[in-house]
Amino acid sequence: MIELKDILYKVAINAVVGNTVININKIEFDSREIEKNDVFVAIRGSVSDGHNFIQKAIDQGAIVVVCEELPKTKIDTVTYIVAENTQSALAIMGSNFYGNPSENLKLVGVTGTNGKTTIATLLYQLFKKAGFKVGLLSTVKILVDTKEYKATHTTPDSLTINRYLNEMSEAGVEYCFMEVSSHGIHQKRTEGLEFTGGIFTNLSHDHLDYHNTFKEYRDVKKVFFDELSANAFALINKDDKNGAFMLQNTKAKTYGYALKSYADFRGQILENSIEGLLLKLNDHEVWAKLIGSFNAYNLLAIFGAAELLGLETLETLRLLSDLKSVSGRFQYLISDNKITAIVDYAHTPDALKNVLETINDIRTNNETLVTVVGCGGDRDKMKRPVMGNIAARLSNKAIFTSDNPRTENPGQIIEDIEKGVEPQDYKKTLSITDRKQAIKTACQLAETGDIILIAGKGHETYQEINGERFDFNDFEIVKEELKKLNK
Repeated sequence: MIELKDILYKVAINAVVGNTVININKIEFDSREIEKNDVFVAIRGSVSDGHNFIQKAIDQGAIVVVCEELPKTKIDTVTYIVAENTQSALAIMGSNFYGNPSENLKLVGVTGTNGKTTIATLLYQLFKKAGFKVGLLSTVKILVDTKEYKATHTTPDSLTINRYLNEMSEAGVEYCFMEVSSHGIHQKRTEGLEFTGGIFTNLSHDHLDYHNTFKEYRDVKKVFFDELSANAFALINKDDKNGAFMLQNTKAKTYGYALKSYADFRGQILENSIEGLLLKLNDHEVWAKLIGSFNAYNLLAIFGAAELLGLETLETLRLLSDLKSVSGRFQYLISDNKITAIVDYAHTPDALKNVLETINDIRTNNETLVTVVGCGGDRDKMKRPVMGNIAARLSNKAIFTSDNPRTENPGQIIEDIEKGVEPQDYKKTLSITDRKQAIKTACQLAETGDIILIAGKGHETYQEINGERFDFNDFEIVKEELKKLNK
């Protein structure tokens, strides 16, 4: 048991009604999870307002309510804490409740539009191979050294983050690498955490269904760097024009990585093929199994972070050459009749452009490039025609299909994508609503030596339609369809 006053340390409080010298069981922000002697934190969300569930939480046993506004009717046996911001309060209280576990290990956050999962996961791989106990908080999975948990959000809620960090601390984990999303920053999920470092990858058109404008999206990302301490490092991509903006006002020690600009960690692509990359990192040559210029940036960020975290340079280079691609990130197979199929999570215009340009850079142009792509429903609609334009322009054939339509009509989403196709590219495109049929058609269109790109869902093993999730795995489906062609 822990006393209420101890978990309120550093919380911005406007008023207290009741006793803070009481033992509490645990903290919850979902009234359905409340048990006897719990603290209920009322969060104002985009769908519902936790303030409407205060009485329900009390009925289920809550003895403390943290809110931004006192209820009209108060109960004498309940303590009410009026916080300036309950999302912020939840994060700080969660950290205090678990003994501030982020202070017991070296926590590095990775933020940006593209590359977060790859960088965080490969840093986990690298430090694991270097012999350390390591943690990972990513879109794909959560790892407490070797113990794996399923991930549900890019950045989990603040209680979940601290619970996993506490488990890592108790397991002797020394380093943890964490994806930090704009949603997570905006909803204060990372507040109260002690970061050893932050990495900025790039910024492009994404999540404008949530942030409304690109400026708002950019400014939210910057908050992460604003909150880094003077003991932390901030490592940014200097080739992205938003990189320097991230460093304004940060107290952290600042560093940069780049392929095109002068930087602390400078890279040069010497060879780029389907087998991998030959890179020059500062003055050292290294061969990596990852493919494409976007992965050259990812490897540079990993190299820079490893150096800043104290790994010996030659050991870092040796380990870099052994890193394997992340599930659903330029994951490829070559069929028996030499058709190359690539599955990638590219679900933003910039990411799709990067992947297609990478494929076009490494192919001979004697092959046909067939791209299968869709856009998610109930998400930013502005990027749909842009994605259609890029897919049609940079491929020999483009098949527009469903991604995760969610509650939207898949046909309408595809129509939005088609609007971006230029007249000269009309004949290169076709639309097939059923994603499995679209992948099957791409395989049937491909001949020996051709390349198929299936973009948008990457590592996901489901398709979300009308609130239901159905089993769906791009990589397994294309593997099966290509196998049928070989028979």
